Amino acid sequence: MIDFIDLFKAIEFLFVEVLFAPFDFIRLEISNWLLQNIINFGFIIVISSALIYWTLELIKYDKKGDERKDVTAHSFL
Repeated sequence: MIDFIDLFKAIEFLFVEVLFAPFDFIRLEISNWLLQNIINFGFIIVISSALIYWTLELIKYDKKGDERKDVTAHSFL
């Protein structure tokens, strides 16, 4: 049976030594502001492109005119 302390130590090792290692490198070694924020810029690009795609799909769906916009379109109205 696995001891709970060993399990928590394994979880700590996974997060501290493996998953957060790139962030430690960025925080300690790089003095360039642009390289330190490249992960943030990546997130911004991914989220912005997803929002643009979603907006374009909504516009395309709205132009098709398939949606019922009268008062009886939904039973709760």
